Amino acid sequence: MRIAILTISDAGARGERADTSGDAIVGWAEARGYEIAARLLVPDDVVQIVSRLTEWCDLGTVDLVLTTGGTGLSPRDVTPEATRAVIEREAPGISERLRVLSVNTFPRAALSRGVSGTRGTTLIVNLPGSPNGVRDSLAALDPIVDHAVAILRGEGTDHGATRTAASSSQPAARREWNR
Repeated sequence: MRIAILTISDAGARGERADTSGDAIVGWAEARGYEIAARLLVPDDVVQIVSRLTEWCDLGTVDLVLTTGGTGLSPRDVTPEATRAVIEREAPGISERLRVLSVNTFPRAALSRGVSGTRGTTLIVNLPGSPNGVRDSLAALDPIVDHAVAILRGEGTDHGATRTAASSSQPAARREWNR
């Protein structure tokens, strides 16, 4: 999988803060054997965010774009708005999963406004700006991201692989949902 990492941080862009969140994403990707195809740090600026996301997706050189930062409630936090301007189809379940699996250990995860979606065959996922928030979000993303990217690439997937032993005793409609 080819990954692009876009860190959004005014302080980082001014050289006042190290990109530890981007570093956390690199560590996660390398541990899984993914290729880091691009990495950039930009300020909290809609035009710059939109430009980079659009370029990476439209060139077809990346399968997954992970953004970090700019998802909170501050007036300068514009990553979700910029991402919505770029994506063609939203994937709200991904962002919901990231928040739900983090909120019990870190209640402020509920304040994240991050979104996820697709543009062409590229998946874009907004992650929080803190290294711990990134690690929690990546742990939540880990079991689903390969399947999501395979679907976007048009690859055959084994939908039955996600079934559990209990699913065979569930009603047919429920079993279908678990696929």
